[in-house]
Amino acid sequence: MPRLTLSTQAVLATLLEDPSQPRYGLEVARQAGLPSGTLYPILARLEAAGWVESAWEAIDPVAEGRRPRRYYRLTGEGEQVARIALRDTLRKLTPGVSAS
Repeated sequence: MPRLTLSTQAVLATLLEDPSQPRYGLEVARQAGLPSGTLYPILARLEAAGWVESAWEAIDPVAEGRRPRRYYRLTGEGEQVARIALRDTLRKLTPGVSAS
């Protein structure tokens, strides 16, 4: 199980915004407020744990004028674990408040 640091939780929260929508790394970094040097090791740990899956987009770099992006999304297990972990953190931060 990956360590659920605040940075990891920020990544999970970003991916949970729309779990069916794959997001590329820079997009996740911006939304989570993390530098890429922090983000990519987190994504690698989450992927190794089976919580995140990734795939390279199939584009023609010359036609698009940019390199292919690697897209990330939560797996079914990752979505479940992320929701529980973030709910538990919210409960710890706000005693007496029920988080659904």
